[in-house]
Order: sequence, then structure tokens, then C-alpha cells
Amino acid sequence: MRSISATMFMTLDGVVQGLGRADEDTRGGFTRGGWGGRYQDEVLAQEMGKGMARAGAMLFGRRTWQDFIGAWATATDGNPFTAHMNAVTKYVVSRSLGDAGAWQNSVLLRGLDDVAALDGDLSIVGSAALVRSLHAAGLLDHCTLVIHPLTLGTGTRLFEGPAPLTEFELTGCVTTGKGVIIAGYTRVSPARR
Repeated sequence: MRSISATMFMTLDGVVQGLGRADEDTRGGFTRGGWGGRYQDEVLAQEMGKGMARAGAMLFGRRTWQDFIGAWATATDGNPFTAHMNAVTKYVVSRSLGDAGAWQNSVLLRGLDDVAALDGDLSIVGSAALVRSLHAAGLLDHCTLVIHPLTLGTGTRLFEGPAPLTEFELTGCVTTGKGVIIAGYTRVSPARR
């Protein structure tokens, strides 16, 4: 049976845009990128490492997949995250990509029906538009929200627009020394399509 888990880095006001770098995602004139760096610590790295240790493939939207290529595909830094990112099977959901040959072990999917047809565990890091689509289709099973203690007042939010009524159960919560809350949730309703 397939299980889809998403990890979303966000601010208190729900912004998921531009966590890593000032130039990461400037759509809509967003100028506050790079907000997540100062909140990195050992506890956050350890918790993210637990997610990487789980079996299964990764699932990406096109923009995040292309951005991650620049950060991970050619890195040779000895970082265990780098080794994982390059070795794992990566599914990229896109209607506009011609192929997924730019990053090893990548497979192109054309839509949610292709995702629904997959077996096994899938994890997503980022890819907010894809997460919203999966949630709307009843395909999102688990969500880990990595909530940073700041508000930006502007930027793309995780759930913009209509979202289906869905109940989630808190399955775990860790607070880092820098005030980041890592909250894990599992969907309890409605039933999968």
C-alpha cells in the first residue's frame, strides 16, 4: 500500500516560500528568502535525518526538483543527506518537463493519477503546490510541519485557497533549542479515494 508523507518548512504565518536562500523563489516579488538558515541546529538536523532514514522514494514538484538539482546533484561534500538525495529514486511530477534525466535516479510523472498508481512509501520535502494538490485529491497521508518562530507577512502559504475538510492526528512533536516546532500529523479522515 502506498503512503505519502510531506515535510514542510514554514513560518508561524504559514509561509513556505524561500526557506533556504534569498534567490531561491522570488515569484510574486518575494524578497524575504533565506529565512530558515539561522534556525538550523543539531536537534533539527537529527529530526530531519530520521526522515531520511525511512525507506521509500521521494516525490517532487518540478520547481523544487530543479532547485534541488543545483544543491545536491553534483555535491561531493560527504554529507549523508547528499548521499541519500542522489541515491534515492526521485519522482518528479510535471506536465512541462521533457524528461527527468538531469538528476540520477529520477522518474518523470505527468500527474496525480501517475502518483496514485505508485506503490510503496513516498516522501516530499517542499513542493507546496504538489502538496496542496495531493491533499485536495485525498492522497496526503502524513505531514510534518517544521514551524519556525517568525512571521513574514508575505509569501506563498502552505494552504492557500480552498482545501478539503480533513482531520489529522498529532503523532509526534519536538521543539528545537532555537524554537522550531517539528510537529508530525497523520490523516484520520476522510478515506482515501
